Amino acid sequence: MDKLRVSAFLLVAALLATSAPLLAEPGDAFTLADASGTEFVPTEQQGIGVYLFWGGWCPYCQALMPHLQSVEDEYGDAVTVYALNFRDEKDPAEYMEQHGFEFVLLPEADAVAEVWGVRGTPAVYVLDAEGNVCFDRYELAVGTPDGWDDMDHRQKAQRRAPFWAARPRQAIDSVNSNGGC
Repeated sequence: MDKLRVSAFLLVAALLATSAPLLAEPGDAFTLADASGTEFVPTEQQGIGVYLFWGGWCPYCQALMPHLQSVEDEYGDAVTVYALNFRDEKDPAEYMEQHGFEFVLLPEADAVAEVWGVRGTPAVYVLDAEGNVCFDRYELAVGTPDGWDDMDHRQKAQRRAPFWAARPRQAIDSVNSNGGC
């Protein structure tokens, strides 16, 4: 019996080692309905896409979103911000309307967040027109400055948001200059 279990384990391990990864990578295709019910697929993205995984409860998202709106305003039709809402019990469309955000809202993105490996909010990715990931906020190395231990999340978010928004702008500028990542 033990040899049978060992053989089965080795077979499963070999199959897993040669098969595709269980998690997709950021930028992999998905299909979601936007707030109006129209299906969206990233391969249909026009120009540069900024993908924001967010929740209305997240102070870091709340601080970052006005900066991303200014990115979309500045670059016009060349850049679209896709707001992928997840882990949220509130109405994301109402939140976006109250704050004047004009992003493409994808209100039910829990499954995509899981597949893309989103670990927390906000997650931000910049994809060029070919779907290549040019920026991933998780790759930013951010230390904790002195004095931050006494701040609440909202205060920390207000200080982090400009830094986090500057990096997607750099990626967008690089894509515009080089034609891709």
